[in-house]
Amino acid sequence: MIHSFIFSDGKLAGRDLELEALRLVRADKGLILWVDLDNPTEDEIKAILEGVFQFHPLAIEDCVAPSDLPKIEDYEDYLFMVTHAVDFNRKDKFATTELDMFLGKDYLVTFHRQPLRSITTLRERAAKNTTLAPRGPDRLAHTCLDLMIDNFAPVLDELRNELDEIEEIMLHKSTSESFMQEMLHARKDFAKLRQIVRPQRDVIDRLARGETKMIRSTLLPYFRDLRDNLVRFEDAANSYHERLMMAFDIYLNKAQFEANEGIKFLTALTAITLPAVLVGGWYGMNFEHMPELKSPHGYLWAGALTLISTVLMWVYLRKKRWM
Repeated sequence: MIHSFIFSDGKLAGRDLELEALRLVRADKGLILWVDLDNPTEDEIKAILEGVFQFHPLAIEDCVAPSDLPKIEDYEDYLFMVTHAVDFNRKDKFATTELDMFLGKDYLVTFHRQPLRSITTLRERAAKNTTLAPRGPDRLAHTCLDLMIDNFAPVLDELRNELDEIEEIMLHKSTSESFMQEMLHARKDFAKLRQIVRPQRDVIDRLARGETKMIRSTLLPYFRDLRDNLVRFEDAANSYHERLMMAFDIYLNKAQFEANEGIKFLTALTAITLPAVLVGGWYGMNFEHMPELKSPHGYLWAGALTLISTVLMWVYLRKKRWM
């Protein structure tokens, strides 16, 4: 689906134009054009990216093909950016949605396969023409990135809550194989978040340093603020990842300790029964010239010897704290 918005002097001048009208708007340098491609068809991709804007084939290829890492490319007349929005819920776990952006001097083109809250919010604001008033496409791009980065905070909160639950279960409750799977999933989520945040911070950092002419100097402080937010999120993600690794090590040590306790119990059980086995084996040989066989107190001696040696073994194991 193609959504389009045309702004003139900070006011909404039109929306959702036909392709021919979009070509005319592109020719008018006094207008700002925002086109959002929301899960577009192949024909819509070709009509907008190739027909209306005539982007470089490599940029179109990178836009259409999924990319795991954020990046930025400068094509002189426009910037091509790959960013990732994040989402997390206990049912579907951690998920990312790629958002591609083409930023020119008088236009912004956004491309995404899945619905995005940041883009939906921006479209609603543009339709109402409230608190937006873009004087340039770089302002539109900043607002889009700002809304997208704001969604990192609740995702980090959800991951932190999951981490707290993992630590609580690990320290105070018995664990199971499903708990191990939960830890591995959490580790994968944190690794994926860190994989996204750091390159995305580098993308914003290039914009914040004013390396490209597509960002006006008046907006550089705003992009630096976005970079600082991503730095905080990255530090938080690294901190949570370290906590998870510590929890993972504690879990492995706890599992090893429980296994050792089981081995100690079996060893103690074997040691406790050893006197009875020795005495029973000795008296079970039935040799003709064993003096104990002629004794009228043979059972008494055997029973007493078994009992005393078992008690002594028990006392020894208690001193060693094996029981």
